[in-house]
Amino acid sequence: MLKIIKNSLALSLLPVLLLSGLSSVVADPVTKSAVDKATPEKLTSQSFTLDQAIDYAIANNPDLQIAIERINQAQAQLGVALSAFYPQVTARVGYETSNNPAQVFSMIVSQRDFEPNNINYINNPGYRQNFRPEIIGKLSLFRGGQDYQNSKAAELGIDAAEFERSTVHNALIEAVTASYYAYLASIEAQKVAQDSISAITSELNQTKRQYEAGTVLKSDVLSLEVKLAEVEDAKIRATNGIELSKAGIANLLGLSSYQAFTVAPSASLLTKPKLTGSFNDLLELAMTQRPEVKAAAKQVEISLRKLKSEQGAYLPKADAYVSYGQNSQAPGFSGNKDNVTAGVTVEMDLFSGFSTQQRVSAAERKAAEVREIERKTRLGIEQEVKIAYLKLQEGLARLRVTEVSVLAADEALRLVNEERRAEVVTVTRYIESEVARNKAQSNTIAAHYDALSAEAALKKAVGDWK
Repeated sequence: MLKIIKNSLALSLLPVLLLSGLSSVVADPVTKSAVDKATPEKLTSQSFTLDQAIDYAIANNPDLQIAIERINQAQAQLGVALSAFYPQVTARVGYETSNNPAQVFSMIVSQRDFEPNNINYINNPGYRQNFRPEIIGKLSLFRGGQDYQNSKAAELGIDAAEFERSTVHNALIEAVTASYYAYLASIEAQKVAQDSISAITSELNQTKRQYEAGTVLKSDVLSLEVKLAEVEDAKIRATNGIELSKAGIANLLGLSSYQAFTVAPSASLLTKPKLTGSFNDLLELAMTQRPEVKAAAKQVEISLRKLKSEQGAYLPKADAYVSYGQNSQAPGFSGNKDNVTAGVTVEMDLFSGFSTQQRVSAAERKAAEVREIERKTRLGIEQEVKIAYLKLQEGLARLRVTEVSVLAADEALRLVNEERRAEVVTVTRYIESEVARNKAQSNTIAAHYDALSAEAALKKAVGDWK
């Protein structure tokens, strides 16, 4: 019997309600195989299937574009870190004038102008000026491993940014899918409510005429008016649900309020959602492929690299340098007065006011914090998978129950209709049966979309759309 019910509903209810009913809200069919990126000037209406909406969101959603820019920022940070391994070359021009005997004597010697009689004026040399154009090159030879650790942390930062982009990508597809199903569910709920309004209005008009003729009671009219108010309330809520869902879709697609679009049915609407594995299998899969887990692990590695970099401040630092330029009393350049200086410097902080110690301590605390964030991330994913798994189980169970209820409601309405023709039941009983049938159909549609949304949430929970 259950098999007959399922087959009957699959053939009669869902194709009619999901495809025929939606044809009234679908505008022009999509003629492009790929969705072009929207521009503010584009005001023509577009129609999206689920796959097209996902593709469009991936190309236009601001959150995803922000994540991509963060990857570019991480790549630039790597370039900054690697620059420490290259020579630093600086060009500069200096000018000074002085009557300080020591400085004037140094200028005379640097300018290659020293003569024996200059010694007679060493205590009273007068003013002398010095122009010095020069090029200075510097190369870091050793910085306690800080440059190496910072470059490795920057490389890991690119990986972490990639995983964060995957996180946004995964969540975006699930959000678009859920909003898409919510929109279509609201459309069908509105249609069912309108059908109920039409049926009850027709019976109410007929019952009012019978009441005026004295063949029915006033209570029958009042009962129908109450039922009419209930279904009108349901229609108002469904209509508002359509607008809210459409606003959510527009936001996810990156569309402005003046850009019109419609939603078209997809082939996936006729597919029945299902569980693809046990909870333990799905949880293991989530821990393997969820980008949040990988991003958290990369952040732990980054914090350890940063800690080692701060610890490198305890070690000595060595730099090589070379300077080439000239000293003269007038601007210009002469190869006869050029000077070259080259050397190596080694330095080590003996006492930094405890700043190095505090930076190392802060890096240790940061590493401990990031490890806890990683643990929290894993616990959150485990909970998310569990909730999504249970909701899909619930959705599938509800779908089975509502499928049975629709067939029972159809049969009940048929029997009550025959009894009404035989005038053995009141019109109120007939309307109750018709409303119950419509409600059963509405519940089936809602259960179908809820199950599809739960399936999408489970896919997101295990990281299928990374």
